[in-house]
Amino acid sequence: MGIDQRLAVIVHGGAGWVMWVLIGLSVIAVSIILERTVSLMASRDDVRSMKEDLLAYLAQGDPTGAIERLEGSSSVEARVLIAGLGCADKGPAAAEERMASTSQLAKLSMEKNLSFLATVGSNAPFVGLLGTVIGIIRAFQALDAAHGQVSSHLMAEVGEALIATAMGLLVALPAIAFYNLFTRIIGSRLARADALGREVLAYMKTER
Repeated sequence: MGIDQRLAVIVHGGAGWVMWVLIGLSVIAVSIILERTVSLMASRDDVRSMKEDLLAYLAQGDPTGAIERLEGSSSVEARVLIAGLGCADKGPAAAEERMASTSQLAKLSMEKNLSFLATVGSNAPFVGLLGTVIGIIRAFQALDAAHGQVSSHLMAEVGEALIATAMGLLVALPAIAFYNLFTRIIGSRLARADALGREVLAYMKTER
C-alpha cells in the first residue's frame, strides 16, 4: 500500500480514532495523577518539627536517638537523614555521599511516570490538531460532493474537527498543570532534605 493510499485510509476513517486515542491518554494521565498524589501525600511530614527534634538530639550528642525519631517518618527527608546518620562513624565525607545517593534514588522514585505526563501535556494538542486536519479534509470532500452546497454532513465534519482540537487541549492542560505541581513538590522536598543534611554534616564536623 502506497503512502497516498495509507493517507486515504486515515482520512476515510475520520477523526473518531483520534478522539479515542485522546480518551485513552486522558485515562492513563488521570491514573498517574491520582497515584502520584496518593504517594506524595503519604510520604509527607512536619519538617519543622522534624528539624527541631533532630537538632535537639544532635545537641545532646545522641545520633542514635535521632535515627529512632526519624525511623517513625516515611518522608524523603527522614530517609536522607537516616542514610547520613547511619554512617556517622565513617566521617562527614562518607555521610555526604550516602545522603546524596539516597536523595537521587528518592528523586527517581518520586518522579515515577511523570515523564508520561509531560509527554501527554506536550503532544496531546498536536494529536488533537491531527484530528482537526482530518476533519477539515473530510469537510472539503463533503463540500465537493455537495457541489459547494452547505449540508448537515459538512457541518458535522467541521464540528468533529473543532472538537478534536478542544479535546486535545483539555487533555494537555491538566497533565501539564499536575506535572508542574508534582515537580515543584519534589524539588521542595529534596531542597529540605539537603538543608537538613547540612545540619547533620555540621554536627559531624564539629564532633570530629
